[in-house]
Amino acid sequence: MATESEQPIRKLGSMKTVTLPVQEALGIVAALEASGRRDLASSLNERVLADAPDNPEALHHKAVSLTRSGDDAAAACLLERAIANSLPQVHHFRNLCAVYERLGRLQEALAAGKRAVALDETDAESYHNLTVVHARCLDLDSALACARRALSLDPLRAGAHLALAEALLMRGEFIEGWQEYEWRFRLAGVAPVVPHPGKPQWDGQPFSDGKLLLVGDQGFGDVIQFARYIPWAQSRCPDILVASAPEMRHLLAQLAPGAQIVGEWESCPPYRAYVPLSGLPRLHGTNAENIPAPSPYLLAAPDRIAFWRDRLSALVPDGYRRIGLVWAGRATHPNDRNRSMKLMQLAPLLDRSKIAFIALQKGPAAAQIASHHGRAPLINLGASI
Repeated sequence: MATESEQPIRKLGSMKTVTLPVQEALGIVAALEASGRRDLASSLNERVLADAPDNPEALHHKAVSLTRSGDDAAAACLLERAIANSLPQVHHFRNLCAVYERLGRLQEALAAGKRAVALDETDAESYHNLTVVHARCLDLDSALACARRALSLDPLRAGAHLALAEALLMRGEFIEGWQEYEWRFRLAGVAPVVPHPGKPQWDGQPFSDGKLLLVGDQGFGDVIQFARYIPWAQSRCPDILVASAPEMRHLLAQLAPGAQIVGEWESCPPYRAYVPLSGLPRLHGTNAENIPAPSPYLLAAPDRIAFWRDRLSALVPDGYRRIGLVWAGRATHPNDRNRSMKLMQLAPLLDRSKIAFIALQKGPAAAQIASHHGRAPLINLGASI
């Protein structure tokens, strides 16, 4: 009788039936993955699993594929099966650590990550994964130690530099943290800050013979956070441009009086240098004592205050407290699991008297409002914002 590794697998892409040993088929799966032909790799791997359902490497390949589609729970089950059916393999435990972390199973993630580095003390990716888990557990000393170990093994690993940056910033070690944070632009798949090649990134030195372009390079929340540095940048380079999403225009205009704010690259005039807004804390030399913190540094426009005061007074019964709700962020965000929830999870709060909830939710999650049946009114104003 043939062993599992000798069982024939029909090869894809052939007009006639061609059989391959399992191990040879898995080698082709790995080669297809490496070349970016993931759909074909998954199809061949499914054929392997059909004939060898407990093959550890086939289970591992399918688990990796499931993580790409966001099904971490199913991926964890497959990785657990792969581990149970094979001798200990570092890549099984390394990937299980990352999957457990995304699922919030942090103690299991720590155990898997520690097993991975015990199996191979030279595996930089395992130390990187452990860095992330330790930071989630707020064990920042261990996070820093693992990040530095990963970088000693692979000094150019951008993800480990970013994980180190986040741990340093969480500890308030801002100077080194902001420097390490610059590695975020070297992550695979990250788009360049500006589409125009050849322009230098600003080094923080003053100049007055050209425009400085400030780029809102991250989400709305980060643009609002880092916008506090715009007056500092403008004090060094008076002629500034700000590139950001159109929704940010009114807020940014408060901090950049007289500056042109552009929402599309096609309308951006020539500039001498550029800098992402998220890079300004580093150039500013920010530490815990010198964060620009005028309070408040952003204000609502008086005409809008008056408009919404009148509108809410017409919508909310007298004597009711008004509470605004947003329960979900952008579903495509890689960390959406830790940023979003379902409206139904707030049901105990929504079953209160003398409170009116104002739904400020944007995007697909706003559809959940239709299922609200609580005692408290839920007024949907997301589409009006």
